[in-house]
Amino acid sequence: MKLTSFFGFFAFIFIWTGEAQIDNPMPIARIEGITFDGRVDEPAWNSIPPLPMVQYEPNAGEPPTEITEIRLAYDDQYFYVSMRAFDKDPNGVRATSLYRDRIAGSDHLEILLDTYNDNQTGYVFTTTPTGIRNDLEISNDGVGGTMASGNWLNRDFNTYWDAESTISNEGWFSEMRIPFSSLRFQDKDGKVIMGITVQRKIARKQERLVFPAVTPESNYAFLRPSLAQKIVLFGIKPNKTLYVTPYLLVGHDRSNNLNEAGTAYVAESDYQTEVGGDIKFSITNNLTADFTINTDFAQAEADDQLVNLTRFSLFYPEKRQFFQERASVFDFRTGGLSRLFFSRRIGLTDNGEQVPIYGGVRLIGRTKGWDLGVLDMQTQSLDTIPSENFGVLRARKRVFNQNSFIGAMFTSRLDVNGNSNLAYGLDGLFQVSGDDYLTVQWAQTFDNQSEDKAASDFKSGRLALEVNRRRRRGFGYTIGAILSGPNYNPGLGFVDRNDFKYGTAALSNSWLKQKGAFIWHKIELLGNAYLDNENHEVLSSAYGTEWSFSRRNLDSGSLLITKVYENILEDFELAGNVVIPPGAYDFFRLAGTYSMAVDKTIRTGLILETGTFYDGWLNSLTLTPSWYISKYFQLNLEYNYNYGEFNNRGDLLNFHIARLRIGTAVNRKISTNALLQYNGSQDLFAMNVRFRWNFREGQDLWIVFNSGLNTNRFSYTPTPPSTANQSILLKYVHTFIF
Repeated sequence: MKLTSFFGFFAFIFIWTGEAQIDNPMPIARIEGITFDGRVDEPAWNSIPPLPMVQYEPNAGEPPTEITEIRLAYDDQYFYVSMRAFDKDPNGVRATSLYRDRIAGSDHLEILLDTYNDNQTGYVFTTTPTGIRNDLEISNDGVGGTMASGNWLNRDFNTYWDAESTISNEGWFSEMRIPFSSLRFQDKDGKVIMGITVQRKIARKQERLVFPAVTPESNYAFLRPSLAQKIVLFGIKPNKTLYVTPYLLVGHDRSNNLNEAGTAYVAESDYQTEVGGDIKFSITNNLTADFTINTDFAQAEADDQLVNLTRFSLFYPEKRQFFQERASVFDFRTGGLSRLFFSRRIGLTDNGEQVPIYGGVRLIGRTKGWDLGVLDMQTQSLDTIPSENFGVLRARKRVFNQNSFIGAMFTSRLDVNGNSNLAYGLDGLFQVSGDDYLTVQWAQTFDNQSEDKAASDFKSGRLALEVNRRRRRGFGYTIGAILSGPNYNPGLGFVDRNDFKYGTAALSNSWLKQKGAFIWHKIELLGNAYLDNENHEVLSSAYGTEWSFSRRNLDSGSLLITKVYENILEDFELAGNVVIPPGAYDFFRLAGTYSMAVDKTIRTGLILETGTFYDGWLNSLTLTPSWYISKYFQLNLEYNYNYGEFNNRGDLLNFHIARLRIGTAVNRKISTNALLQYNGSQDLFAMNVRFRWNFREGQDLWIVFNSGLNTNRFSYTPTPPSTANQSILLKYVHTFIF
C-alpha cells in the first residue's frame, strides 16, 4: 500500500467538507427566579411544559406507569434540568448510594448532552434521590463493545456541576445545574445547537423512561448522541473561568527487596513530600488549556488484577483525571485494543510503576468545525529509564454529513539519549447509508532504533478497514480487515500483536419483541483469522455462533460456541507457570453468560466457559455479585476461577482471582472506597483504600493506603516477608476559581 494513495484519498475528503444538517431544533426556555434546592416548587418551573416521556424498557413506546415531569431551562451561566418524579408508592423510591459516580441500583434522573452537535460525542450527567452526582463521556456514538468493556464510555471523567434532590410522600424531586463553563460548545451568530436525551429510571420496576422516544433498535440507544433531540439556546455568554488547583502530598513507602546476593530481603523506607498543581483555563467556549506541574496521581484507583491466558499483552484503562476530559478526541483505534495513542505510556512503566512527571500542557476543544487536541509532557528519569518528552497532535473534522468525520494524528517520544519514535495516522468514519458505516485507519511509525532502516511504508505501517451496521433490528453485519507490518511500533501507543494480515466477519439477525419474555434476541455467525505476512500461513483463527438476548425483566445473557486454531511458533507461559509448547492446535470452546438487571439491590453475573484448550482442557467460572445494602454501604465482588489440565505434559492450571470493592459513605462529602484483590497466579494479596473528604467541589482531602502481601511465602527461597510493599499518602487539593 503506497502512502501517496492515502494522502490523495484524505486530501479529497478534506476539500469536500459539507455543512452539517440540522433537524428543526427545539427551543429551550430561559428561566430566572428559582432557588436551587431540589424542591422544584417555583412558579418559574410551572411555566415550562414538561417533556413527553415514554417507556424505553421494559415495554418500548408505552406510557409511563408513574407521572414524570422533566423540564429544561437555562440562563446566562447554567443549563438546568428539573424533575418531579411522582410515585404511587413513595416508600418504593430507591436511594442506595451516597458515593459519587456510583448509582448502585438507585432511581435516577439522567441526561445526555451532545454539546458539539456532532452526533458522536457527549456528556452524561446523572443524579439520584440522595443527590449524588455521576458524570461520564460518550464517544463513537455509543458504539463499539459492551457497556462493561467501556470502549465508548469514559467512566473516569469528572467535571464541575451541581445536583440537589428531595424525597417526599409524593415521590422524589431533583434539580441539576451545569455551568456552561464546564461544557464545550460552538456558538454561531449567538445560537448554540446541541443534542439531548433525558431519562428517568424507576429501579424497582426496571422501567426506563426516555425523551425523545428512542427504541432498543441498537445497544444503549438512549446513550447514542446521533439519536438525541436537537435543542437550541440563544445568547449564551459564560465567563472565561480559570481553575488553579495546587496540591500538597506527604507520604511514606516501605518495600522489601532482595539484596544483591539474592540471599535475603532488605526493608527499605522512603519519605516523600511533594508540591505541585494543575491549571485549567477556558480560552473560549470550546477550547480549554490544562497545565500541570510536578504531576501526581496518588488518588487514582489501583489497577485491577488480571489473569493472562494468551500470549499477548494485557490492556489496562486510563484512570488518571488529567487525561480524561474529551479523551475521545485523542482516540485513534487501529483494530481491536490497538491504538496509536495510549496515555498510560506517559508516567507509567509497563508494570504500572509511576515515573515522576515534571509537567506538561494539554489543549483540547473545537474551532471552526475542527476537533483539536495537543498534548506535551516531560517525565523525569527513573532508574534505567531516561527522561522523556511525549507529544501528541490530533485534528478531526466532520465531512459529508453529521455522522462522518476525517482526522489525523501525530505522536512523538524523545528521550535525552537521542532515541526517538515518531508516528502519524489518518482516519475516517463515514456514514455510507442509514445505519451503515465505513471506518478507515492508516498509521505509520519511524523509530531510530529499528534494525530495518530501509523499511517500506507497509513494513512500518498498519491499515485497518471495517464496515458495519449500527442497529439491532433485522439483518446486521460487521466485516473488517487489518494489515500490520513487522516494524509497526508506536512508542506512544498500544499494540496487542504485529506482523499479520487479519480478516473478520460477523453476520446476524435480531428480533425486537413488543410482548413476551424477551425484549430482543439475536443470532450471530462470526469468524476471524490472522495470517503471517511473509508465508501467508494461518497464525490463529476462530469461528462460531452466538445467541444473545435481553429479557423483559432486563436480565441478559448469551451462549457462544467457537472453534479455535492456534499455530504457536515459540513457547509461551500462561499464568500459573504452565508453558504451551510450539505446535498447531485445534480446540473447541463453549461459553455461557447470564447477568441480572443492574438495578436490583442484590444481583449477580455469571460466566461459564469450558472446552479443550491447546493440548489440554480448561474450565473457567466468573461470578460478579453485588449487594447494595444501604446508601451507606455497598459490596461488589468479582471472582474468577480457572482449572485446566494438560495431561500429556502433567501440567495443572489451578488458581483464583478475586476483587472485592467496598464502598462506604457517611454523607455525600465523606466516603471511603476499598479495593481488595487476590491473585492466585502470583500469590499476591493487594489492598487499595482511598478515604475522601470533599469539603466542597474542588477542595478534597485524600488519604490513600496501599499494601501488597505475599500469600505463599514458604514456596520460595529465601522466604519473602509477609508484606511485599506498603505505603500511606495524605494529599490535600484546593481549587481556586477566578
